[in-house]
Amino acid sequence: MRLTTPNLLRPVLPLLAMAALALPTEALAQAKPPANPTAQAKPPASPASPTAQATLLGQFGDWGAYAATPGGQKVCFALAKPTSSVDVPANRRTAANAVYLFISTRPTEKVNNEISVLVAGYVFKPNTEASVAVGGASFAMYTQNDGAWVKNAAEEAKLLDTMRKAADVVIKATTSRGTQTTDTFSLKGIAEAVKRAGDECK
Repeated sequence: MRLTTPNLLRPVLPLLAMAALALPTEALAQAKPPANPTAQAKPPASPASPTAQATLLGQFGDWGAYAATPGGQKVCFALAKPTSSVDVPANRRTAANAVYLFISTRPTEKVNNEISVLVAGYVFKPNTEASVAVGGASFAMYTQNDGAWVKNAAEEAKLLDTMRKAADVVIKATTSRGTQTTDTFSLKGIAEAVKRAGDECK
């Protein structure tokens, strides 16, 4: 269970993603600030694969299980990329604008199965929420710069349980340019990938 207050002091990005994106050591220790309506959205660094500095534990359907040690702290995660992406207006994003859906565990922070989204090469529109639709249910996500997290942390376990039983999940958001994005992720293999990642970080 997460010990931090929902929406406050949550990581700016999953530590594993920050390490893989080769950010400076200072960034690895950075904590997500409280929501700030006046914060300026800054484009992230040049995109790189979040798995570049991680070890693949196993591939399960459309989900991979990984482990990494950013800043010497072990983290484990299940990761998937969209099976389809739609923009309105059309074709605003390019191949460099990757989207990743994470379910991460960070033992040193007592964080277990945190669900988050990381985008590369662009940022979310400030003061907007993303939405997650799966199994007939919808959940809100809090966005900041190039990351998004479940707004109500108490709903995270329910969301993950729903994802384990569904075929796919749809995430809708708005970019800083006003593009409305819809990314669909296959959930084939999610249960196995999450279990493998969790077992590695027990």
